[in-house]
Amino acid sequence: MGLTSNKVLALAVLAALLLFVATIWWWPRLARGGVRVVAGRVGLLLATQLALFAVIALTANRAFLFYGSWADLFGQKQELGVVVDHSADRSHVRLVAKQQPGVPGGSRPAKAGQIHKVVIAGKQSRIDTPAYVYLPPEYFQAEHRRSTFPAVVVLTGYPGTAENLLKGLRYPKTAFELAAAGRMRPTILVMLRPTVAPPRDTECVDVPGGPQTETFFAKDVPQAVSGTYRVGTAARNWGFIGNSTGGYCALKIALHHPERFAAGAGLSAHYKAAEDPTTGDLFQGDDQARKRADLLWSLDHVPQGKTSFLVTSSRQGEHNLGETLEFIKRVKAPARVSSIMLDSGGHNYNTWRREIPPALEWLSGRLRP
Repeated sequence: MGLTSNKVLALAVLAALLLFVATIWWWPRLARGGVRVVAGRVGLLLATQLALFAVIALTANRAFLFYGSWADLFGQKQELGVVVDHSADRSHVRLVAKQQPGVPGGSRPAKAGQIHKVVIAGKQSRIDTPAYVYLPPEYFQAEHRRSTFPAVVVLTGYPGTAENLLKGLRYPKTAFELAAAGRMRPTILVMLRPTVAPPRDTECVDVPGGPQTETFFAKDVPQAVSGTYRVGTAARNWGFIGNSTGGYCALKIALHHPERFAAGAGLSAHYKAAEDPTTGDLFQGDDQARKRADLLWSLDHVPQGKTSFLVTSSRQGEHNLGETLEFIKRVKAPARVSSIMLDSGGHNYNTWRREIPPALEWLSGRLRP
């Protein structure tokens, strides 16, 4: 039974109810004095409280998917070891498993599409990390067997897992429904977490002497995916979207690499690289690199390409509203900027689920096969 399964939550609720009933039933017998009786009262109350806490924690985790599995909860490795050939002609995307996207059409890829669980090996960055690749139904249909498709890199926040993008934020299902309704081009989604050197938060920065995270996302991922799937290599073929830290990465990569990405969408993004105990020293005293990681500074000091940006915030509930408005103001031609401004919405999955459909539709309008 998985951590997010209905059975686990149902068992936790049942345990809490039984312990509550047992407390009421046994309380008259435990009302007397004595060490054993007092210990019994304490034990029942403690067990009931723990059961209630478990129900609340499981419910919150199902809503926000802080942890995708028991292994994730207890800090264990989730991925099996994968043999990677480091020769010059190595495969850049290694298929681990195939799974259904949970949409109408069942196990028929030509009807429902398919999700590939893969390991992406970065040729330049030397970073290897797991990912999920959603292939739309059209990818498997005979009439499209020679067609290429646009692709979008999708990132979670820190320290989320790639599974969150499938289960909590439902990117494949949303893309399937939008394409079926004619509101979005059939698009390949490459879904990852920004944490490519766990547990460190690298903020999509090329860390001196450390993980070359920007190189991985800006260069290695498009190269690897285009070499494995029917995706073009031009900027018009590629978009980037993410939430929270992933949103910052999406805007940063699109801003600094317009030759590779035509569009970047940041949902509840921050606009400056975090520097805290989770990141360590990202810049090693390089003030220019630190400034470059500040998107508002970059908009004023780095030439803007023909890139489209989408930023989101809310007038009540988000802390990035002021910076988002400043970002909008500083974007200059030939770049373009759009926004989604909610009346209210916090930094959470419910807010992002409201923004993802229009954001994917917006991305689709700026990408080409």
